[in-house]
Amino acid sequence: MKQYLIIIALLFLPFTASANVQQAAPVYGDWLFNGDFANQSFNGFNPDYQLAIGDKIRVQIWGGTSLDAIFEIDKQGNIFIPKVGPVHVSGVKNSQLNQVVVNRVKQVFQSNVHIYATLESAQPVKVYVTGHVMQPGLYAGLSSDSVLYFLDKAKGIHPTSGSYLDIRLIRSGQPIETFNLYTFLTQGLMTPHQIRDGDTIFVSPRKKHVAVEGLVAKASSIEFEQAQTNLAYVKQMVKPDPTVTHVRIYRNSGTEQFVDYYAIGQASEAPLYSGDKVVFVSDQKARSISVRVEGEHESEREYVLPHGSTLTELINQIELNNLSDLSGIQLFRNSVKARQKEMLQSSLQSLESSVLTARSDTAEAAALRAKEAELILQWVERAKNIEPRGQVILTNADVFKDIHLEQGDIIRIPSKSSLVLVHGEVVFPSAITHEADSSVIDYINSAGGYTQSEDSTYVIVMHKNGQFEKYLAEDTSKLKRAKIVGGDEIFILPKVDTKYLQFSKDITQIIYQIAVSAAVVLGM
Repeated sequence: MKQYLIIIALLFLPFTASANVQQAAPVYGDWLFNGDFANQSFNGFNPDYQLAIGDKIRVQIWGGTSLDAIFEIDKQGNIFIPKVGPVHVSGVKNSQLNQVVVNRVKQVFQSNVHIYATLESAQPVKVYVTGHVMQPGLYAGLSSDSVLYFLDKAKGIHPTSGSYLDIRLIRSGQPIETFNLYTFLTQGLMTPHQIRDGDTIFVSPRKKHVAVEGLVAKASSIEFEQAQTNLAYVKQMVKPDPTVTHVRIYRNSGTEQFVDYYAIGQASEAPLYSGDKVVFVSDQKARSISVRVEGEHESEREYVLPHGSTLTELINQIELNNLSDLSGIQLFRNSVKARQKEMLQSSLQSLESSVLTARSDTAEAAALRAKEAELILQWVERAKNIEPRGQVILTNADVFKDIHLEQGDIIRIPSKSSLVLVHGEVVFPSAITHEADSSVIDYINSAGGYTQSEDSTYVIVMHKNGQFEKYLAEDTSKLKRAKIVGGDEIFILPKVDTKYLQFSKDITQIIYQIAVSAAVVLGM
């Protein structure tokens, strides 16, 4: 019976399937409810807080009489101070509490008495949080806590069905306040309110909404109450990037979709309807580009050139010196780097998939493959961190006039060099003085020779301009004829043992790919 090396390849299926599902934009304000409000209960020391039944008041009297006690506001809204009697404080603002108590005590002790009264703690309350929240339920807090505190306790508003515009505070079956969290998020305004024991916080169903994507601070789904809204309303929430020039609006009408395209300055009043998608874009035509020139030259480092300029036109502006080696000029490009990275990741993913789905005929072979797989997967993880250089191979000066520069290109003019670098699987990787009569074999021997058998080992000679040649290490006749000049690099790739590794061909190819694109020798 066949033994499978690793069946966990099946675990990749959900990931692959979900990768093709387009995720809806998060609702605007979804970052509000992450526990910060629920962890910060407010104990009522707000000057505008109105005292309520169950609150605790600390009263201190000294002078002609003394007292230091804490009183709870009773059901009549009073606290009872010995020798003074009831003092009605329910509904009194926190900032006015001390004066109310002073006035009442002074009616009994008219002289030689000092009074200080303060709110000790707000009334503990239990509040129902229901409607379109993540975890409806009964939650404990203080009467001074905000609606946001209790919503956070309920894990926030449901991301696909709850409204941020219509949150109601219900008391004795009647709505007494309505809250719009967009006003809080955009202007910092919150309707003054005070919670009582038994209140209900109800989150209404989500209202109309549009999805916003593109060059914005945060791609979001924006909610609105009217039959339609406009772009000006949306912009105050998502904050488009300064580079935005146009907006694309996708309109859905039954089974058909229409697209409108506006210049950003003309789109503020463009109507938006529920289900529309708004994409902010930068539709700019490049008139100029900036490139950087590094290395051995006397000119400035940054150049701004007309769009479409060629490498020849740039070189004509550069002031070279006696150390500049124009024959080895190098061009590094972000788009090439991205493509090299993409191809490398694709090769690694293919190798990884092959390893995870390999099978063996016997249990002993399966155990061997499992160890091999572990080794390969560790190597793959290291290889994923390799960053290609994005170097464009410049074969000769005749092609310079045909190479159009791109934004962000880096041109490097190397110095004339009398050194040859030897990397990879040699005993002493080092820089060796160039000699006209020396062959590749001579340089390898000068670096201590191969660390492995030369059978099936590859040697790469890379020139400064990015050109390279590949040789089998055992093909000594070709290595002796290979032309080496100062500044060249010799890479000796590691040999992958075909006796033990089932995927030696794939790994060898990737090692070669890494060496060429990143100038790195990555051994197993």
